[in-house]
Amino acid sequence: MSETCKVEKCKREYRAKGYCDAHYKKWKRGELPKSRYKTCHNENCNKKVSKSGLCEEHFAAVYGKKAGAAPAAEAPAAS
Repeated sequence: MSETCKVEKCKREYRAKGYCDAHYKKWKRGELPKSRYKTCHNENCNKKVSKSGLCEEHFAAVYGKKAGAAPAAEAPAAS
């Protein structure tokens, strides 16, 4: 008998990383409790961390700017 998915109560056959097809896809999207990347510290947010433990959206809300956005260049003075 082959291995089964490591998600509790799932009896489907193992595919990769210990998960069946359905749970492996959820893992890749970050929808399982132990996702493949670090997730935002905000409650119920499973987006990938950008800076300071927050996703880009929540970082912008806290710090008032887009994460990684360069400051706007000043226009040259007219002569």
